[in-house]
Parts: sequence; C-alpha cells; structure tokens
Amino acid sequence: MEPHVALLVIASAVIHPLREFFIKDNRYPEGLTFSVIAMFGILSGIQVLVTGADPWAAAAVWPAVLISGAGVILFYYCTIATLRHGDLSIYYPIIRSSPLFVVVVGFLLLGQRYSPQLLVGVGVVLVGAFFLQYRPGVRLLDQPKALGLAVLGMSAHGALTLADAEALRVVTPMEFFFFLYLFLIPVAGVMLAMARPRGRPVAEHLFAGWRLTPGRYLFAGLTSYLSYYLLLTAFHLGGNVAAVSALRQISIPVSVFLGGMVLKESRMGGRLAWSAVLAAGVVIILVSR
Repeated sequence: MEPHVALLVIASAVIHPLREFFIKDNRYPEGLTFSVIAMFGILSGIQVLVTGADPWAAAAVWPAVLISGAGVILFYYCTIATLRHGDLSIYYPIIRSSPLFVVVVGFLLLGQRYSPQLLVGVGVVLVGAFFLQYRPGVRLLDQPKALGLAVLGMSAHGALTLADAEALRVVTPMEFFFFLYLFLIPVAGVMLAMARPRGRPVAEHLFAGWRLTPGRYLFAGLTSYLSYYLLLTAFHLGGNVAAVSALRQISIPVSVFLGGMVLKESRMGGRLAWSAVLAAGVVIILVSR
C-alpha cells in the first residue's frame, strides 16, 4: 500500500471511535444517527459550494450511489436492532467483519485479485478484531435473531464499501457525499422516525438530543464526516478496497484503549494481546503489494 494512502486510512481509523466514545449510552440513538446523516449532507454541501465542484457529478455513478445509500440505511438499522436484541460485545465483531465480505465478493463477482500476502494480512486483522470485541463464555447461536442482524449488517457495510470504492474512481468525496445524502437524509428521517418508541413524538425522537447534549451531537457529526472523508479520499487515490477496509480496523484497538484508560473497562490484558495480533496483520498489509 502506498504510504500516503495508508496514512489517510490510519487517520480515518483513529478518528472514527471518538464518535462512539462521546455518545456512549445515548438516550436517542436513532436521533443521533439522523443527526450524523444530516451533517454529512450539510458539510459536503458547504464544500461543494465553496470549491465550485459539480454537485451533480455523482449522477454518473448512480448505481453505486444507490447501493451505498441502501447499505448505510441497512447498516445503521442492523446495528441499532442488534443493540436491542443481543449483546453488542458478542455480535458487533461480526458486524465489523466486512473486510471478509469485501474480499469474497470482490473475488467472486467483481474479478478482483489479491496477493497471498495481502489475504494473510486481512485474515490476521479479522482474527484480532473479532477476539478484541468478543466476550468469552457466550454462544453465538443463543440469540439467532441478533446473529442474523449482525451478519446482515456486516454484508451491508461490505456492499457499501465496494460501492464507495468504485464510485470514487470517478468522482471526488465531496461530490459523492452531496449527491448521496441529498436523497439519503429524507429516507433516513422517515425510517428512523418509524423506529421510535410508542408514544414518543417524532420531533423528540429525532431532535431532543440536540437540546440535551448539543456539543456531543456536533462532535459526533464532525468527526464522523472527517473520518469517512479521509477514507473516501484513500479510495479516490486508488487504495486497494480490501487493504483499505482491513486497515481501517485499527479503529478497534483505539476504542479499546479509550475504554480501558478513560472509561476503566475490564479485560484489558487480553484485549491488548489481541490488539498486538491485529497490529501484526496491519504490518503485513502495509508491506504487501
């Protein structure tokens, strides 16, 4: 992987966990999700306006935009639903295994070819990432609905990653974001409003968090946008989709560090060991061709 592409992906991965850290135990997860989606549209619109970019350029890659948009909605839905139906520490490692989906689908359906060294690196990263988050002593099949949602979420994230990589060969990140979120914001608003608890007003469900913790909502949106903008820039510069997707798993040990050092979470010894495994996989990816 080219050094400048790797630096973009690593920066994206380091920034990404800050959103979860600052919105831990949020009372309105759907409202937060909608706020992040809305800020993507607003920030990309500002960039397009200031730089004079073509706001409709991504229409040329509309199939990728459609797949990416559907993937975003499905990924967020599955993540939120998994929180309701199962223990996220058990099933979230599956949701985060999208590099496996990227490699398999890219090879079988898109004709992409990967070097053996790169595949070894991706495999080592996935093993480290999975066991970093997996809680021992609980069987995956104990909650089949949560397992199904986790697999569906993983597939959705893998599909949108492949779509993003293809689209960014043609358009810039800001052009892609603007066109995508122009349509995604109203669709997401309707779907997330329908997920509100019985008796809760739509306005409270989607916007009350801004009144309670406006700083956290603003920070979540800004850091999410910056993280994904850097990621899409890596794709735009020709980054290998499997390598980029796997390398971004660096965000997991960063979240582990935040959880252990700041939130004083337990099981840090084992998590640090699996972080070392993941880091070894990252090194393999960085030196692969």
